[in-house]
Amino acid sequence: MQTIQIKKNKNIARYTMRNRIILGALFIFSSSSIIAQEKETDKKEEKDLGTEVVNVIKPYTPTISDANKIKETPSLTDSITTAKKDIDYTIFSVPVASTFTPAKGKATGLEKAARERLYNSYLSLGVGNYNTAKLDFYTSRDFNRDERLDIMLNHHSSQGGIDEVFLDDKFYNTGLEAYYQKSDRYLSWGINGGFKHQIYNWYGIPLNTYSEDEINAIDEKQSYYTGFVGGNLEMQDSYFTGGEVYYRRFWDGFNSGENRAVLQPKFQFPVGAELLNLDVEIDYVGGNFDRTYTNEDAINYSNLFGGITPSIQIISDDLVFNLGASVVYNQDLENSDGDFFFYPKVDVSYNIVEEYVTAYAGVNGELQQNSYYQFAQENPYVSPTINVMPTDQKYNAFAGVKGRFLPNVGYNLKGSYKATNNQYLYRTNSFYTIDDIDDINTEGYAYGNSFGVVYDDIKTISVFGEVNFDVNRELTLGVNGEFFDYTMDDEPEAWNLPSLKASLFGNYVKGKWSAGLNAFYVGERKDYIGIPGQISSESREVVTIDGYFDLNANVGYEITQQWSAFIKASNITGTQYDRLVNYPVQGFQILAGAAYKFDL
Repeated sequence: MQTIQIKKNKNIARYTMRNRIILGALFIFSSSSIIAQEKETDKKEEKDLGTEVVNVIKPYTPTISDANKIKETPSLTDSITTAKKDIDYTIFSVPVASTFTPAKGKATGLEKAARERLYNSYLSLGVGNYNTAKLDFYTSRDFNRDERLDIMLNHHSSQGGIDEVFLDDKFYNTGLEAYYQKSDRYLSWGINGGFKHQIYNWYGIPLNTYSEDEINAIDEKQSYYTGFVGGNLEMQDSYFTGGEVYYRRFWDGFNSGENRAVLQPKFQFPVGAELLNLDVEIDYVGGNFDRTYTNEDAINYSNLFGGITPSIQIISDDLVFNLGASVVYNQDLENSDGDFFFYPKVDVSYNIVEEYVTAYAGVNGELQQNSYYQFAQENPYVSPTINVMPTDQKYNAFAGVKGRFLPNVGYNLKGSYKATNNQYLYRTNSFYTIDDIDDINTEGYAYGNSFGVVYDDIKTISVFGEVNFDVNRELTLGVNGEFFDYTMDDEPEAWNLPSLKASLFGNYVKGKWSAGLNAFYVGERKDYIGIPGQISSESREVVTIDGYFDLNANVGYEITQQWSAFIKASNITGTQYDRLVNYPVQGFQILAGAAYKFDL
């Protein structure tokens, strides 16, 4: 606010500089009033009117006056303008003599590695002690860029010769498989099929139990035959993403047979920004055995289950979350009994420190379809008199951490707790198990030298640890171990399951040389065997099978681009340990051979 004072005696007493305009206007007004007064008084003698103060109060509101920018090039209004004159200029160059001569440069070339020629066929043949032979053959034929046929042939056999074994301990394993695949932009499919023949012998009879004549009368040979066919399908840009179908026929030399058929279609649906995966499975297994171990009637089994597993994966920054569940219905067709099973399928992982510390945890379960084929591959010395039923793994809860200690040192630590119903266990069959003293089973597997399958509900606690070392580009090393603790419901022990497993492995590749090392340790196991000299099935005792250590190594050398040689040594320590009760393994084994790559 501002105050202005004005005197009426022709003189302005006081005013401020900032209100000159206002004072000027007031001064003119005051002067006009004084002149008019002088005219009315006919120029009377001027007299003093006194002093009066006028206060003018108004808020100060500054403004900016409009202004026009002066053009840099003013417009011309003359009728005559002067045209611009064109200027033509040239450069007069004078050559300058120079004595400088630059050195000629040469581009540095990169040394290119010779392109390795790829061959479509491979043949490897090796022979060793114990009259061992090993053959591997593979060929791949491309008909065009979309069609391919692969054929594989494998053979591994040994004529035996284990010390202190009185029966034939040879084995024979041969398999042939073919795979055809066709692919295009939106669809790819393939079919495969094959045949496998295996021969094993029940050579693990107890020592000092049978006479020479009894041993000579034993027919210890068992033959397995497998034929299978399958197909797979993958589709792009479709809710139906593909699936697999599989059929296998398995039979042996004792009139046992089994069929297995599996159908697994897969679907995928968008749910918001995520994808929902839907896996469907139909699994059938059915077969028969000619007799029981006690010469009773034949054993028939038939199980069919169908399941559906929806799952979704959620990825957010350092978190990966898989959420799913399974619903399975199992029908025991032989006994007309069915039931539903529900299983969780949940796991999560979180990067605490990227690449160095990742925590993970989860819980899952499944209904496992067991089969005679599976048992024979895991333990070829089972008797053809076993009971086959599925295993209900109710849940397997686990948690761990993995990552790297250093850029070249990785680790993985995990603990788990598993609850399983009808878990199968291999247990030794008794001597001369009989149903009637006049009806003794005298087949080649009935001399305490074969294994049956028993089932029990088991809770298992395990702790696993692994460390890997990438020493350099040529050498990698690793070590792992796992400890188990079992809680049984009915059986006194977890038959033939170890409480400790550990392994050490390493690989070295440099130039034309390659080498590998593998060592493993399996801890003590328990088995339930018959007492020699007693033929009753109730006469049994628990035995402890010692743990064993096995060391293996191999060396290879590339002679030419097509030829290479190799040497493999197994069980280097030479210990004839028992992998199963009364089943010693071959001692020190060495296998040497050559491999050849070619086009067929």
